[in-house]
Amino acid sequence: MTQTIRQGSQSGAAGAKASGAGSTGADAPGTAHGITGKGLKGGQLGLLAVVVLGISTIAPAYTLTSALGPTVNEAGLQLPVIFLIGFIPMILVSLAYRELNADSPDSGTTFTWVTKAFGPWVGWMGGWGLLAANIIVLSNLAAVAVDFFYLFLAQLTGAPELADLAANKLLNVATCFVFVALAVWVSYRGLHTTKIVQYGLVGFQLLVLGLFVAMAFANWSSSETSIPFSWEWFDVTKIETFGQIAAGISLSIFVYWGWDVCLTVNEETANGKKTAGIAGTLTAVVVLGIYLLVTIATMMFAGVGTEGVGLNNEENHANIFTALASPIMGPFAILMSLAVLSSSAASLQSTFTSPSRSLLAMAHYGALPKPFSHMSRKFSTPGFATIAAGVLSAGFYAVMHVVSENVLNDTILALGLMICFYYGLTAFACTWYFRNSVFSSVRNFVLRLLCPLLGGLGLLVVFLQTAADSWAPEFGSGSEIFGVGLVFVLGVGILALGAVFMLIMARLRPGFFRGETIRKDTPALVVPE
Repeated sequence: MTQTIRQGSQSGAAGAKASGAGSTGADAPGTAHGITGKGLKGGQLGLLAVVVLGISTIAPAYTLTSALGPTVNEAGLQLPVIFLIGFIPMILVSLAYRELNADSPDSGTTFTWVTKAFGPWVGWMGGWGLLAANIIVLSNLAAVAVDFFYLFLAQLTGAPELADLAANKLLNVATCFVFVALAVWVSYRGLHTTKIVQYGLVGFQLLVLGLFVAMAFANWSSSETSIPFSWEWFDVTKIETFGQIAAGISLSIFVYWGWDVCLTVNEETANGKKTAGIAGTLTAVVVLGIYLLVTIATMMFAGVGTEGVGLNNEENHANIFTALASPIMGPFAILMSLAVLSSSAASLQSTFTSPSRSLLAMAHYGALPKPFSHMSRKFSTPGFATIAAGVLSAGFYAVMHVVSENVLNDTILALGLMICFYYGLTAFACTWYFRNSVFSSVRNFVLRLLCPLLGGLGLLVVFLQTAADSWAPEFGSGSEIFGVGLVFVLGVGILALGAVFMLIMARLRPGFFRGETIRKDTPALVVPE
């Protein structure tokens, strides 16, 4: 891909004018003042491939089996409306991403855009929030993949004791390492290999989910815990406290998370300035439809009680589909196990796309050590960053498996905090970056001010409420560290750790923090149409 620097062009000047920023700092020695390409191979993906990549990263089958239990525990019968409320800030933020991507397409996404809007210090923390969210979810994906791998083996061989092997911590962690290694290997080979893998795995999980929904609707009345459909499930006033709304939204935000990977591959997408943004929004809308269908069908069949297959039965919370697949699908239940396994494995692989390219961008602009910017000559992928993301996620999983009583629940709640942080920061960055053009047209007012501001404020409220609630040890699984809830330690503690690393990087790599590589008036990267 030919990537040039937009020097003094009208679009570059417009980007500087839109940001309302003046010139500060100095250019990096020997370089023109502009955002440069990183060695990624352009034009590899079209709209369909990017949407499939986004759906794969969100992983509907894996996400629902992990999140339905904790979310219904918070929201009860209002589960569908919680998913709708959680979708609102997501769609608003996705519109902010589209605007920023159209102006400055860059694989660094949040890191690059927030740096251009608010400067290097805030930008570095935005990049850290994105990286932390990805590392957390990679460990979560690995956990579900391991559970369903042994469940699938038990169903395939007719030996139910094989499913219990997932409870063996040493074997569980070792299996996790194998899954992560395989995912890193595919990611290292590039987006062409990733695309081929994802078409098959995403198509399969969507077909199985469709079969699950059809059979749940057809047989719902035969379940002892079934309940009829009611429009009251969409009535938000039925939720008793705002804390329940905040916790439910935080969990539902988790189920939509991942569409921003569509923007991360903007430098590798045909007409990335336009296609990547459309793909992100389209992915979020498609996933909303999938979730509402599965949620309604599941509630009608299982109900929200605490007995049997009821969604509030704590024994079912970790993996809802484990409890419901056989009652709903009968002999086809093994397909659901395989679908969740393939969903989590596919997402585990595709999710590496985001942290590897974020690490690449941060190193490329001098915010991290140079090795993270190393590119594989054979595959044109961020090889070192991909391997580093794999090592970090596997290590995080191993540690969490020791300190947490419920790895899935605690990491999902902590992930919600991370998502609120960096999505919200990106939304505010959009409003600030385009502040001088927001009143120039109705379109700009809506897409550059109103939508990003409302989305950012919504996520900020959820972040603050969840952070306050998670201080209590009983929040989440009940695990604690020195009397403080583990979810708070994971969410807020990881952000604080990021600030410490930022100070270290400021000493080791001061150029970025002096504005020598990205400034508020830096012209955008040119990507091919």
